[in-house]
Amino acid sequence: MNKSNEIPIFFAVDNGYIPFLAVTLQSLVDNSSPENNYVIKVLSLNVTEESKEKIYKYERKNVDIEFVDLETYAERLSEKLYVRDYYSKLTYFRIFIPELFPQYKKALYLDCDIVILDDIANLYNIDIGDNLIGGTSDQAVMSVKAFQEYVEKVIGVNDYKEYFNAGVLIMNLEELRKIDLLNKFIYLLDTVKYTVAQDQDYLNRICKGRVTIISGNWDKMPISGEYVDENKLKLIHFNLVSKPWLFDGIAYEDYFWEYAEKTEYIDEIRAMKDNYSYEQKIKDMETGDKLIGLAQKEADCVGDNRIPKNYENIEKSPERIEILRKIERLEEEGRFDVDVENDPPSKVLKPKKVDYLNKKYTSKVKTIVANKIGERFLNDLIKDDKLIIKEVKGMENLQKVKTGAIITCNHFNPYDCFAIEKVFRMSGQEKKKKLYKIIKEGNYTNFPGLYGFFFRNCNTLPLSSNKRTMVKFMQSVDILLKKNEFILVYPEQSMWWNYRKPKPLKHGAFKLAARSNVPVIPIFITMEDSEIIGDDGFPVQEYTINIAKPIYPDPKLNVRENTDMMLNKNFETWKDIYEEFYGIPLEYTTKVNEVAS
Repeated sequence: MNKSNEIPIFFAVDNGYIPFLAVTLQSLVDNSSPENNYVIKVLSLNVTEESKEKIYKYERKNVDIEFVDLETYAERLSEKLYVRDYYSKLTYFRIFIPELFPQYKKALYLDCDIVILDDIANLYNIDIGDNLIGGTSDQAVMSVKAFQEYVEKVIGVNDYKEYFNAGVLIMNLEELRKIDLLNKFIYLLDTVKYTVAQDQDYLNRICKGRVTIISGNWDKMPISGEYVDENKLKLIHFNLVSKPWLFDGIAYEDYFWEYAEKTEYIDEIRAMKDNYSYEQKIKDMETGDKLIGLAQKEADCVGDNRIPKNYENIEKSPERIEILRKIERLEEEGRFDVDVENDPPSKVLKPKKVDYLNKKYTSKVKTIVANKIGERFLNDLIKDDKLIIKEVKGMENLQKVKTGAIITCNHFNPYDCFAIEKVFRMSGQEKKKKLYKIIKEGNYTNFPGLYGFFFRNCNTLPLSSNKRTMVKFMQSVDILLKKNEFILVYPEQSMWWNYRKPKPLKHGAFKLAARSNVPVIPIFITMEDSEIIGDDGFPVQEYTINIAKPIYPDPKLNVRENTDMMLNKNFETWKDIYEEFYGIPLEYTTKVNEVAS
């Protein structure tokens, strides 16, 4: 093979992962260029000769494949290489590359749970200067507050956005040899034990300050994070438990199956999915939750107690104190649907003043702009600790709904809609659906400033006191649900700041679901005081977002009966979550005989 335009690419596999290496190589070859020469080194453990022969079939005139057995290296460090869950010792092999291949100054390392949608040479040709690594910001870290705290406090990166994912790397092998990467790694193995992302954590610590962060187009995961135009996707990384060969409904799964169908492993891969038990799926989903908990525990062990010792003496906002007193009075009176905030007075919303379905060009443009600004605003809320999502439970309940649906949620903070937006993006549903939010009339017509801009343009569906507008509203909701969109509704009607109990529910949300024969997805957010004090003198709340199983209409019931049934089940679900999380029975200071008025 001519060595001009040579692109060295490294993978690491054992025999069990050979089918997915085949899928990755199929995508690499399909998107390769005859102008480049691709030198593929497969770092391997216990790969059979039969498997090797199948992989060699991907060789071309300009594609060379070699298996490199690293059993000796693995044995050398076997007692030090910590592994857990879905990891194996293979994950550390990328650290051996600079020492084992001195002939190369630069190379790519790629995981085998990826599909490549562009010429991989374009990734290799990105200039990273004298930095050690080129990689993307890890999107799992970008999406979970516990991971952000962990990488900043435990690993020591300056900003969690600088923490890179090690599954897709441009490696400056020449510079990595200069800093003696392997021996630094061995030294750290003897002095510190990273248990969350293991070799990725070690690489981020060693390479800190000498990393080129590249576009997320080159390492897009099926979770939320940096927005990527699907038409510009270069590489999809089915990271952690987001495996389309194990689970349904994984974002971007169509790309995986497109290339898997071309391999001789397609029947084997489909059999894996068919035989993957419900118990195994639950265990995998629990692994993600445990990983978040592990990261949080590690971060909590680093001294950073941000609640001042004299917290009780900190002056608290008189306005907030008055709101809490008002909430107490309203609960005693049983007036759960009364708002406690001083919102602007409401103007009547006329039909011509709202374009529910974004039919107008100006509406489309405003929505695009508002959503992009809203995404940055959301990321800033999380970065500034104004919105803290500690944990998400039951994500699979959101992911598995293919039809339109009404999402219900308790309402206790102006930012709780951003929490639902974040979870919607994390679920991967944004690939095929939009999330609409039903809002009050006054929020749409009268709210000033940036919030008003969001209320009017971020896929919102305002209610109205005008009957003709409400006819238009109902027609639009029916259309959106038939188009399989999600609609967020606050069925308690009122917002009570930091109120932890579920309040009695109104019928509206459930009638919308019953009319369109779609499920209700109940979400109940539970709260804990964080160590961060807000501008009002109160602790910022840490949210656990509990996504319950969808409640489907019963085909034997009429609309009214289904409305009542789904409302009652929703309330009981919220009640169960509340009582389990807080460990106390749901009781009010006033007697409430019904769950809805």
